[in-house]
Amino acid sequence: MFGTSGIRGPVGETVTADLALSVGRALGVDSDRVVVGRDPRESGELLVDALAAGLRESGTDVVELGAAATPTVARAVAWADADAGVAVTASHNPAPDNGLKLWQPSGQAFDDPMQVEITERIESGETDLAAWDGLGTRERGDYRQRHVEALVESVDIENPPSVVVDIGNGAGGIVVDALQELGCHVETLNAQPDGAFPGRPSEPTAENCRSLATLVGEGDAELGIAHDGDGDRMRAATGDGEFVSGDVLLAILARAAADPGQRIAAPVDTSMAVDDYLGENDVTVTRTRVGDVYVAERVTDADVAFGGEPSGAWIWPEATLCPDGPLAAVKLVALAAKRPLADRVADVNTYPIRRDSVEVTDKAAVMERIADRVEADFEDVTTLDGVRVGLEDGWFLLRASGTQPLVRITAEAREAERAAALFERASEILEDER
Repeated sequence: MFGTSGIRGPVGETVTADLALSVGRALGVDSDRVVVGRDPRESGELLVDALAAGLRESGTDVVELGAAATPTVARAVAWADADAGVAVTASHNPAPDNGLKLWQPSGQAFDDPMQVEITERIESGETDLAAWDGLGTRERGDYRQRHVEALVESVDIENPPSVVVDIGNGAGGIVVDALQELGCHVETLNAQPDGAFPGRPSEPTAENCRSLATLVGEGDAELGIAHDGDGDRMRAATGDGEFVSGDVLLAILARAAADPGQRIAAPVDTSMAVDDYLGENDVTVTRTRVGDVYVAERVTDADVAFGGEPSGAWIWPEATLCPDGPLAAVKLVALAAKRPLADRVADVNTYPIRRDSVEVTDKAAVMERIADRVEADFEDVTTLDGVRVGLEDGWFLLRASGTQPLVRITAEAREAERAAALFERASEILEDER
């Protein structure tokens, strides 16, 4: 039921009002108060109603935020003295999808054991429904301004730059309020919330954010910021119009967050360029499974100062354990105010990296066969998430998708020819074992 980032899928198929009702009843078994918010998708309104009904008939009080960024929902769990939070969102997925992501008071998403418990309750029909006079209440909550204040307090910008923000028709508009309060001149793209995402696809990739990169490159702005549909991701463009790769952005944010001797957390598919760049400052990378919940688990270690995923999820543990796109935006703008983003990007040496996905009929069985073969053929093998082979001059990873019948291939080396060879080797292994 749960993928790498909550429950997601097509509305009316995977994600239905019946499912939302069941999640509400399951969560209501041991929750007295739950915060609920949604992204701009129209289907979110009925899903929130069904979710709230399941919670209330379990005797659980609901604090409804309405349309709100996912990090606002996650932070509001603690602010509202609640037991849990639910963001009704499919995040960066396309408009036909929706989903539910569950949050703990720490700001961390529900971890594997908690997800298993909710799934088992739904599958077994376990509930704890209240009597007619014990139903939960449904009240309106508004934590937008409190989130804005937290963002403003997180940075100090002496010479505020001009910024273009592409909100992607999503819920991340609070970043505009925060940047303006910090003194930045802000120009917006796709600022009107619309769950059909008419301005661009929700995921903030280089291809989807070409308008942002062009506007920044040809105008006077010093950098550009892009969010996804629910505002948990953040990507960026330099003042000369270069859309920054996720690995490079991870390296820059991590270098600023970590002191020498500390660690940062990043998933197994992160470029070794991040290791090399951070190693110059005696900062090391600890690898996690793919998914912000796993990065969040690792950043609770005392010596881990920051966590991030190249997809655009960034976590500062002293602030919250949820990926907070607007927080990442103000942090990056503060860095750019001190030194241009383009100059910081130029400091990070990048290497050739190849990626692809191959459809398979039984990804679990395929990955089991791949693991057996690779462990017999190579010395440096990790199976934390998929099968990753480390070599002196590069690495490759074979990993099953968390939501689709795919096995993903990633290969990287310091030389293009070697990266191509490693990618070919990984592809051959997959082809033999699929």
